[in-house]
Amino acid sequence: MTGSGMMDCKKALTATEGDMDKAVEWLREKGLATAQKKAGRIAAEGIVMLLVSDDAKRAVAVEVNAETDFVAKNEKFRNYVAQVAEQVMESSAADVDALMEEPWKFEPERTVKEALAGQISVIGENMNIRRFAKVEEPEGFVAAYTHMGGKIGVLVDVVTDVVNDEIKEMAKNLAMQVAALKPLYVTADEISQEYKDHEIEILSAQIANDPKMAGKPEKVIKGAVMGRLAKELKEICLMDQIYVKAEDGKQPVSQYVAGVAKANGAKITVKSFVRFETGEGIEKKQEDFAAEVAKQMNV
Repeated sequence: MTGSGMMDCKKALTATEGDMDKAVEWLREKGLATAQKKAGRIAAEGIVMLLVSDDAKRAVAVEVNAETDFVAKNEKFRNYVAQVAEQVMESSAADVDALMEEPWKFEPERTVKEALAGQISVIGENMNIRRFAKVEEPEGFVAAYTHMGGKIGVLVDVVTDVVNDEIKEMAKNLAMQVAALKPLYVTADEISQEYKDHEIEILSAQIANDPKMAGKPEKVIKGAVMGRLAKELKEICLMDQIYVKAEDGKQPVSQYVAGVAKANGAKITVKSFVRFETGEGIEKKQEDFAAEVAKQMNV
C-alpha cells in the first residue's frame, strides 16, 4: 500500500503493535513512504459517468464498479451507468443507501436495488453503485471533464457574472488540472488547523530523522518544517498549484483565473470541485486468468 520494503513494513507494524494506520504514519515519519500519494491508486474496475443539465446549472458524477475491465467497456454496462446518472440527477437521496430504496426511474415498479440485481443477472458480474455527487450552481455553471473513457471524472463549480466561450474553456482547463494533479482543496482556507497540525507532526519527525538536520538550531528546524508544509499545501490546493498549461511553467492557477476574469470583465470564483477516480481506495483482487480458464474447462 505504501510502496515500502517488506522489512520496513514489518518494523512499522512491530513498532505500532499491528495498527495499520499508525504503521503508515510511522513509515512516513521515517521518510520510507509517501502514503498519501499511494493510497489513491486505482484498484477496481468500472467507470465514472458525468451528466450535466442543458443549462449547465446542475451536474452529477456517479461511480459504478464491476469485476473486470472487459465488462466496464461493455456497451450494456455503460448504458446502465448512464441510467444511474439520470436517476441521481432527479433524486433527492443523500447517499447510496437511500438511492437504492427509490423507485427505478425506468421501471417504477422496481427499486434501484432491484434494478441493479437485474443488471447483475444479465451481465453476469457483481456490480456496485459505489458513490455519487451532485453539484448545483444557480449563479454560474458547472464544467465537466471525463478522462480515459470514464477512469476519471471531474466537475468544477464556477460562480461568475459572465458566461461565454472563453470562460467555459477556462473552466474545462481547470477540470483537466484537477484530473491530472489531484488537488484536495480549492484554497488553503478550506484546510483545517487539525490537518495542518497533523502534517507538522509528521514533517517534524521526518526532519528529526534527517542526518543533515542534526544539531541545527531550533529556529532553523522550525523554518524547515514550515517551509515543507507550505510547499505541501500548495501541491494540494487547486488555486495555488502551477497551471499545467502555463507557458512559463510558473503561473499559479489563481493568476490564470484572474487573467481570464480581467480579459472578460467578469467576476469569477471557483467554488468547489468533485474528482472521482474509478476504484480509488478499493483493494483489487488479483486474477490468474489462465488458471480460471483452465478451471472452467476442467483441465
